[in-house]
Amino acid sequence: MTRLLHLLGVLTVSVLLVVGAPVAAQAARATDVVDVAHRGSSGAAPENTLAAVRLALRQHAGFVEVDVQRSADGELVIVHDVTLERTTDVEEVFPDRAPWRVGDFTLAELRRLDAGSWFADGYTGERIPTLREVVDVLGTRAGLLLELKSPGLYPGIETDIDKELSSVPGYLSAALAADKLVVQSFDHTSMRTYHDLAPRVPIGLLFGYRPTEPELAEASGWAEQINPTYRVTDAALVERVHELGMTISVYTLNTGRLMREYADLGVDGIITDYPLVLRDILRNG
Repeated sequence: MTRLLHLLGVLTVSVLLVVGAPVAAQAARATDVVDVAHRGSSGAAPENTLAAVRLALRQHAGFVEVDVQRSADGELVIVHDVTLERTTDVEEVFPDRAPWRVGDFTLAELRRLDAGSWFADGYTGERIPTLREVVDVLGTRAGLLLELKSPGLYPGIETDIDKELSSVPGYLSAALAADKLVVQSFDHTSMRTYHDLAPRVPIGLLFGYRPTEPELAEASGWAEQINPTYRVTDAALVERVHELGMTISVYTLNTGRLMREYADLGVDGIITDYPLVLRDILRNG
């Protein structure tokens, strides 16, 4: 099974020599936790924009999580909500187009929207990006955790994503070789469809509730990750996921206390709006 773990490197060797095995073991556990920038570095930049992705890269996030949907003319776009009013000025630009569903607008229309000023004036003019633009910015400098958002609204989007990722010269083979691509969703039927299309791509299953034993056992046959809310995650769940050969990443941890608590619990990844804070905690405790 694919495991998205950081290499320990010279730092861990130094800790072993200087402070001894018990402290070194704790440092190793922390170093092993993958830091995932939620919707980019969304605590400091507008979510799901290239500004947030670039900031996450500057902050050396291990992975960047973004959400993908489809425009009315078939383009894959990066936006979280299935409607546009929370994170854009769509009500001003298209006042007669309520309820402002993402899938009702063409890419050209989506490009007219300001997706940054709601967050801060300094981001005025930031646009909704395409999946290809995000991939081009990331390359393999950081991993991509790509969430299919409400794929039931977009029949065939799994095929579209597979074609898009495959069309980027050299990207898919390089990302897979480096363990820097995972596709996930709350819609597990969609994920099974995607797995059948692209069996080499690691699959993550999101859970807003505690997964049952039958769900975990079934998932272990084809998924690499179980990614639940931290609110339902405890040591027993972490242990069981590991016993079944999968990894577990929890969302969305935005306080230092929670970051430390779940790193100590043994999770493999932490999804956060504040990747810089998380990296500091993982390095320094």
